[in-house]
Amino acid sequence: MPDTEYGRTAFSWAAGSGHEGVVRLFLGPLFFNPGSMGCRWGALQVMSSVFGWKYVNPDKPDDDGRTPLAWAAQCGHDTVVKLLLGRKDVSPDRPGVYDRTPLLLAARCGRDGAVKLLLEREDVSPDRVDHAGQTPLSLAAQHGHDEVVKLLLERGGVRPDGPDNGGRTPLSRAAANGHTGAVKLLLGREGVNPNKQCDGGKTPLSLAAANGHDGVVKLLLAREDVRPDRPEDGDQEPLLLAAGNGHDVVVKLLLEREDVSPDKPNSYGKTPLSWAAENGHDGVVKLLLERKDVNPDRLDNCGQTPLSLASQNRHDGVVKLLEA
Repeated sequence: MPDTEYGRTAFSWAAGSGHEGVVRLFLGPLFFNPGSMGCRWGALQVMSSVFGWKYVNPDKPDDDGRTPLAWAAQCGHDTVVKLLLGRKDVSPDRPGVYDRTPLLLAARCGRDGAVKLLLEREDVSPDRVDHAGQTPLSLAAQHGHDEVVKLLLERGGVRPDGPDNGGRTPLSRAAANGHTGAVKLLLGREGVNPNKQCDGGKTPLSLAAANGHDGVVKLLLAREDVRPDRPEDGDQEPLLLAAGNGHDVVVKLLLEREDVSPDKPNSYGKTPLSWAAENGHDGVVKLLLERKDVNPDRLDNCGQTPLSLASQNRHDGVVKLLEA
């Protein structure tokens, strides 16, 4: 009888805990479920015993759709993965919860050993997407798993610039999360557009700037084909986003560029100084006020100045800077 909380049988708990003696006691014609948790803990001896019984289905998914191979791949138990891949009755590319295959799960968790084993199989799709349209490369880049990114980029049939359902590419995912290693690897590939916008209009540089990832910002600004000041979409300007979020280092990097306008307004008439003042970012306000080409009294579409915005939000430090 399965327990009421997790839906697991006593056999499943025994397999998941690696209790070989208990597992052998349970092996019989009434216990068909192969205890995928045994793979999860890498209990090779237990799994060998389980799969040796003719009634056991080594590819049976659990309530979430994860097969024993999926659990083993996700948790990085390479020996178990190899054991299961040697079975003709195990599907190596079977999707489970969120339409994620063993490769997608392994890539997301940075299990480079399991990824390598799975990529050696011709019946495993290296570019298959999950429910959100993310590929193994997209997930690996998002979570900063450089070795997995490298393995996937070396494999044929992988789109290095493929967007997910939100329009974000692997480079966008890596840039947004500050993974400089993954960003370097992706920028080294032909066919990767460093200016590609996602559905919200943000570029990899915009995403990195908005989140304060100065290392990634430096990498992108070093590229001659990266445009830091995009006239077609002022609402997603890297400088505007960095200033509004108070990222002093990124603001300084962008202000060093001649092709960045420090006083450019968005569609609401808000400039970088306006956003920084409204949100109380003293350091950014100070950097912008040092510029001769920044108008500290510029009105936005609602007739507000940086000083009035700072005053309304009781940012006394910013008020003092603007009144000086």
